[in-house]
Amino acid sequence: MHHPGGFPTTRLRRTRRHAWLRAAVAETALAPSDLVWPLFVHAAAKPAAVPSMPGVERLSIDGVVRAAEEAARLGIPAVALFPVVDPELKTDDGRLATDPGNLACRAVRAIRQRLGDAVGIVCDVALDPYTTHGHDGLLGTGTILNDETVEVLCRQAVVLADAGCQVVAPSDMMDGRVGRIRWALDAAGHHEVCILSYAAKYASAFYGPFRDAVGSSATLATAAARGVPDKKTYQMDPANADEALREVALDVAEGADMVMVKPAGVSLDVIHRVKREFGLPTLAYQVSGEYAMIRAAAERGWLDGPRAARESVLVIKRAGADAILTYFAPEIARGLG
Repeated sequence: MHHPGGFPTTRLRRTRRHAWLRAAVAETALAPSDLVWPLFVHAAAKPAAVPSMPGVERLSIDGVVRAAEEAARLGIPAVALFPVVDPELKTDDGRLATDPGNLACRAVRAIRQRLGDAVGIVCDVALDPYTTHGHDGLLGTGTILNDETVEVLCRQAVVLADAGCQVVAPSDMMDGRVGRIRWALDAAGHHEVCILSYAAKYASAFYGPFRDAVGSSATLATAAARGVPDKKTYQMDPANADEALREVALDVAEGADMVMVKPAGVSLDVIHRVKREFGLPTLAYQVSGEYAMIRAAAERGWLDGPRAARESVLVIKRAGADAILTYFAPEIARGLG
């Protein structure tokens, strides 16, 4: 007996029968313009592998410029820069973060000089690469100092904008920093510099390889003796999703132009809710641990690496992300070309 609207009249497999038909009815499409490529820059002249992130290297400033040129060729609209600061240059107060001659600022100027506006530059605003204790903020007695940290972040954002960065991305999770950074940028004449707020950044177990790459893992170990062994007092609890919406709402009210959810792959529900609730440009960061898991499984023959990489990024877009920061960016962009 036939049931109108049900089986066997309706067979959803019909539109899966042919590759061309699957492509025609696909609800989500991935393009190079959806990707942002995170890059690690160090002061050395030669690249250095990051053992916990196979395929990723710390690059010289010249290497970062070449990577930015490759991004432009591949149609990747922006790179995100993360400096690897020499240990002897780190201080308790992270003062190098506000130095116009620091590594991040030099890299920004080099990219801008070579490429102009052909590729966007996103710069992290946080103190963890610069501090001897590895925290994103200033370390007091058994606590991370919020308001004092925000003042330093404002100066860091301004020197990055002065260097030519078009998007500053505070990733520190201090309360109130977006509004203060907006005020500082405007006061310095940088009215058109965007703020991409890491609005929902979780205290995740998936950041380990990144901390290896920038050298903050070792420094964080020293913070335990000072009463703050981890980042759980300022980054969000992975148990919470409603709180993420409150964080985003506050940052939007303070002037965030775009918001970030991090880590992406284990926060698909949050990405979806943020995009639906606010309709703001919503980015997501497929973090180092998520990247490393796929790479490691592929190296052992347990996964088809390229397929798994592309699928992992596609579903982040399906959840609602407008752009995805991913170390797979050049590989995926080449595959889409």
